Amino acid sequence: MKVPLRYQISECDCCPTTVLNGMSYLLERQDIPPEVVRNVYLYSMDNFRSDGYGVRGTTHAALRYLTEWIERFAKTGQLNISSRYIAEEQVSLEPDGLIAETIQNGGAAVTRIDLDGWHYILMTGLDEEYVYAFDPYKLDEPFPVPGVRVIADHELEYNRIIPRVSFATEDVHPYSFGPYKTRDAMLLTRRPEPGSRSDT
Repeated sequence: MKVPLRYQISECDCCPTTVLNGMSYLLERQDIPPEVVRNVYLYSMDNFRSDGYGVRGTTHAALRYLTEWIERFAKTGQLNISSRYIAEEQVSLEPDGLIAETIQNGGAAVTRIDLDGWHYILMTGLDEEYVYAFDPYKLDEPFPVPGVRVIADHELEYNRIIPRVSFATEDVHPYSFGPYKTRDAMLLTRRPEPGSRSDT
């Protein structure tokens, strides 16, 4: 059974929420091991304020480590997912780029974007004009970004339709990748060999 993608429960857990949304997008609920749910939270949300207090989200290093852990764990045969970390110039929506290739092959991309501060969303679809993504930040007022549509009836796939041109420059604005040096992403795809867990 597929479950709806979900929203973050704090101001800072967009990354682990989005990684688990990637799992939910690709896999049935019974095929996601509890070890994965636990470790996604354990290995993320590592960034703190300069005074040492207050979580400020997830660093590049943590996302890289989490990506590598998922890939190693999947190779044990307990998770039917392949993961890959990309950064800087690799993070783009060029037609022959890694994100486009992943999505066109049925995968998803956990991508770092700007949303009044750095934030992670899940890209699940792509066409010539638009990006289809699930943003885990729940809105309490009308959406403020021109051209971005909020979608409520595709809860297994996406809740935003974003103009593709929004990601085309290094400018920092809502739903942009920003400068190349700040970019990173986790690519998720299903492995060719099926795997499942019967325990719930």
